[in-house]
Amino acid sequence: MGILEGLNEPQRAAVQTVDTPLLVIAGAGSGKTRVIAHKIAYLVQRVGLAPEQIVAVTFTNKAAREMRERASALLTRTDRRRLTVLTFHALGLRIIRDDAAAFGLRPGFTLMDPQDALAAVKDICRERLGRDACADTVAQRIRAWKDACVSPEQALSEAAPEASVYADYQERLKAYNAIDLDDLIALPANLLARDARARARWRECWRYLLIDEYQDTNDAQYRLAGALAGPAFTAVGDDDQSIYSWRGARPENLRRLTEDHPNLKVIPLEQNYRSTGRILKAANAVIGHNPHLFPKRLWSALGFGEPLRILVARDEAHEAARVVAQLLHDKFVRQGRYDDYAILYRGNHQARPFEQVLREHRIPYALSGTTSFFDRAEIRDLIAYLRLLHNPADDAAFLRICNVPRRDIGPATVARLRAYAERRNQPLLICCQELALAQHVPGPQAAALRRLAVLLETLRDRAAHGPAGAVARALLADIGYEDFVRAEADDAAQARRRLDALGDFLAWVDRLGAEDERAFGDVVAHIVLSGMGDPGREPDGECVRLMTLHAAKGLEFPHVFLVGAEEGLLPHQASQDGPALEEERRLAYVGMTRARQTLTISYAGKRRRHGESVETEPSRFLQEIPSEDILWDGRADKPREERLAHGATHLEGLRALLNR
Repeated sequence: MGILEGLNEPQRAAVQTVDTPLLVIAGAGSGKTRVIAHKIAYLVQRVGLAPEQIVAVTFTNKAAREMRERASALLTRTDRRRLTVLTFHALGLRIIRDDAAAFGLRPGFTLMDPQDALAAVKDICRERLGRDACADTVAQRIRAWKDACVSPEQALSEAAPEASVYADYQERLKAYNAIDLDDLIALPANLLARDARARARWRECWRYLLIDEYQDTNDAQYRLAGALAGPAFTAVGDDDQSIYSWRGARPENLRRLTEDHPNLKVIPLEQNYRSTGRILKAANAVIGHNPHLFPKRLWSALGFGEPLRILVARDEAHEAARVVAQLLHDKFVRQGRYDDYAILYRGNHQARPFEQVLREHRIPYALSGTTSFFDRAEIRDLIAYLRLLHNPADDAAFLRICNVPRRDIGPATVARLRAYAERRNQPLLICCQELALAQHVPGPQAAALRRLAVLLETLRDRAAHGPAGAVARALLADIGYEDFVRAEADDAAQARRRLDALGDFLAWVDRLGAEDERAFGDVVAHIVLSGMGDPGREPDGECVRLMTLHAAKGLEFPHVFLVGAEEGLLPHQASQDGPALEEERRLAYVGMTRARQTLTISYAGKRRRHGESVETEPSRFLQEIPSEDILWDGRADKPREERLAHGATHLEGLRALLNR
């Protein structure tokens, strides 16, 4: 059996289908990563493709790491080093870097992070529209244009007011010799669509393409994948788990595959290896109310399992108290661990009452989906320095660090420098060393700018030969950044936390530089890409996980509490009908299928909204769960025998503990 050993029949069929376009409809917990890993090994060992001729693409760094690890375990040491597993953004960067000139870029171009990109849009909105309050909306419109592969020229033809900001923004990126995250997809997609030679070259380079989470692709990603895919490829997706329309995801791309590839073979994976039969029955019943292009019904061989429990609470505070009490009871009875439990909710604002109750009971917890590690000021400062070392034309990075640490370079000095640079049509950092600058900027400030430029030029020479981690440490030492952190911190404990975060970041940069002896520019690009999420850091120690339903996708827990199942929350108030309601139902389905053994759902009769306590209605999704699979806890009509059974279970647990 070898490569095919341990796979079920549909999984084996998916692995062995290599001569035609293939769509694998992979239900929740059905082993899609296992299929992709085994297919990579099958293509190498049975079909005879070289590892570097295969590329597997997914959406997150975490998913890419897992996919690489799973595939590597099936390959020889030599083959696993030649394996290509990338996120969509890393794939685009690989193509752009291979021939930067084709995209109008000079060597050493910068990948601009989202916050700096938004700052640039704000600047242009102030200049063009006289205000920056609308910058978020304009930035979203620009992103939508790029996702649809619409150029500034095409946008201007629509006469949209945001189009002029889009055009100026692209001109600014060109002046910075920079691209943003959306360009990583749009630029290669447009090039490969119009350039047959480039398309043929990349198809020859990557002979077989595997794409994960296909339901989450936007239009540009669909076009890029289509341009790279040869006559045979594998797409893996599940329309029931498409929950990212707000990021441009288009689940209808699964339908487009059937239209663009008439010979497409479709294989559904329906055996779930995660959840009990009862949880799957309930989840199937809920998602069954959505229309389906590819019908499927998940099933499990793990036993039918316990009924779903629904907790009814008076308000959000009572809901948090009930959920935590049930969690403690369950942990006590099962003699489990805190990290067996997750509390999932629709929006981050729902977390606060749960945090309060968990703290009261001294229960350790980890809150996911809030401030990213990369959003810390000290991390963003260092990343900006590294970007500027790599690309002296990166004005956005320069503006962040020119007075960090303090160099007496205030807004007035920066304004004079910018005016001078605009007249010279040169990047800000380059202008810092020009003698003529002293005629426009006061002497002490001009000298400070010149010292900064000389320092960065010296370190840039080192970056060309030394590892990125060593360059970063030398930089921090030369600018006295640790002393700056201590001086700026509110107290010693805060300073220690910030310096510890820097230490963690530097250790990670060391590891990046050690991987295949990456060049400095490659490390900087990888850092910016990783800034879209935490670099693989998991909560330390045993703790309850709190997170949004969106953040929970791809994860699983033995015991899940899905809270706030009310009209106006789940489904959201703004998503009461049509495609938006269908996505809310998919979101509920994703939450339900995170549970392996037990699923508890809660709702409150009242909840504070906009400072007022308002009555709520249970989510319509609760009515879609078969009544025979539910135990109601807190409803007035709850059967007496059910209440007694719960009390008896608790007493049995107490006796077991006391009789140890």
